[in-house]
Amino acid sequence: MLKEKLLEDLKKSMKDKNIIRKNVIQMARAAILQVEKDKQIEVTDEQIVEIIAKETKKRKDSIADYEKSGRQDLLEQIKEEISILEEYLPKQLSTEEIEKEVKEIITQLGVTSIKQMGLVMKTAKEKLGVAADGRTINEIAKKLLQ
Repeated sequence: MLKEKLLEDLKKSMKDKNIIRKNVIQMARAAILQVEKDKQIEVTDEQIVEIIAKETKKRKDSIADYEKSGRQDLLEQIKEEISILEEYLPKQLSTEEIEKEVKEIITQLGVTSIKQMGLVMKTAKEKLGVAADGRTINEIAKKLLQ
């Protein structure tokens, strides 16, 4: 389903001559195809969302480098690419929503020290999936466990 949507959006962006959108969608489709070839499987929509989330994270991580080097042109392009990719991702949870979920997980697991942070992170990532950034979950869990 999501694979077909990407193909339709690719065709539309080519017709509209929207080069950045076309390139981003092609890159996402290439990443999906790579996973399919490497693992010799047909990816599900859930796996496609994970692949797109990974590509989005790569771009978010590179923002700091572009800011340091003063490359405003590349910074704008990367931000546009992120916004295009985020259209295919589920709505991201707010910090407050993530904090509420992490508190609930800590209570359920009976975690009392930061030494059990790995268990909290594992459970939170399973529960929240791509709706929450791992870094944000980590920061909130650290704050709550200290």
